[in-house]
Amino acid sequence: MSTLAERLGHPSGARLLIVSCDGLGSCHAANLGCYEALRDGLATSARLMVPCPWSREAASRYRGEDVGVELTLNAEWDLYRWAPLTQAPSLLDGDGGFPRSRTEVWDHADLDEVLRECRTQIERAILWGFDISHLGSHRSTLHLRPEFFDVYLRLAVEFGLPLRLPDPSAERSVGFPFRRLAAEEGVVAPDHSVMLRGVGSRKALERALFELAPGVTEINAHPALDTPELRALTSDWPARTDDHQLLVHDHELRTLAERAGVVFLGYRQLRELQRSAR
Repeated sequence: MSTLAERLGHPSGARLLIVSCDGLGSCHAANLGCYEALRDGLATSARLMVPCPWSREAASRYRGEDVGVELTLNAEWDLYRWAPLTQAPSLLDGDGGFPRSRTEVWDHADLDEVLRECRTQIERAILWGFDISHLGSHRSTLHLRPEFFDVYLRLAVEFGLPLRLPDPSAERSVGFPFRRLAAEEGVVAPDHSVMLRGVGSRKALERALFELAPGVTEINAHPALDTPELRALTSDWPARTDDHQLLVHDHELRTLAERAGVVFLGYRQLRELQRSAR
């Protein structure tokens, strides 16, 4: 059977890298940072958090970049809240936003309401003019429980979109074969995912350039500009601004990638492969 790299038109041993920007739509600083990373830096894809307050502003800046939808069922920050578009009762916590933790969603969410909310987020992005390239799951809420993964996979099939999935090594701890289930439905996903603990991708990205396995690998970053807004929102703002610096201004990183023979690509190529196969 052909490898994903071969199906994309590359040699079987090619090392392909998707550099994704998380947080588009979460705040103004992230919108500026993500689009700069896509247009002037090394980023090749991003994901929009549709329920967040700055998502409409992100849509106004869209110029056809490779952007997917980060299906969002959590609002993890204490003082900055966002809520379901559908006002689904089971997806609201006590102060009117999404629950802060995955466990709260898993314990209380009605799956029909989850499906309706996630479909609405995708449809809203399409209405705003996004040519959606793929789907992700904010805080992995849809990745890690089989009944929620069913919703995730159903929407990928319905809209003909690739999925962001954890690395294959995670299947044992998660407890179900999410990659096999996706493949059986014809849904494409990168071969590998570099999972980060928290925010800040400099060390992981630099290391990945030389340790990249053959096939398609995805790594995430959270680029944002250093603004008073960002500093007020989250204590990890230094890591977010460093991601912006890394992707946009660190020219040595591009040189390292070229020396390592890394080929950059986005999710749109995976989407076209998935749709052509169907």
